Amino acid sequence: MTNASMIGWVATAVFAISYFFQRAATLRKIQACAACLWILYGIAIGALPVIVANVIVAGAALYSSCRRAGSIPVAEAVPMGRQVKRSEPDGA
Repeated sequence: MTNASMIGWVATAVFAISYFFQRAATLRKIQACAACLWILYGIAIGALPVIVANVIVAGAALYSSCRRAGSIPVAEAVPMGRQVKRSEPDGA
């Protein structure tokens, strides 16, 4: 097994293991580590699409896991067909 293949398999294992963590921030940090390994793999095999895709994934994962508590969410998912109740400010 080549060094590049080994990096790819380790990246796969790290990414898969990340789903066993229950805290979202921890999951994203581990996924960012896996993406960094995929970047190394992409460099080793000379695959620019692998590198670029994982730079984006690592950046998004680190950004979303390192935001301060109480900051504005990047995106708010709402299931289809459900209305979101928002509280009105006092006096409105």
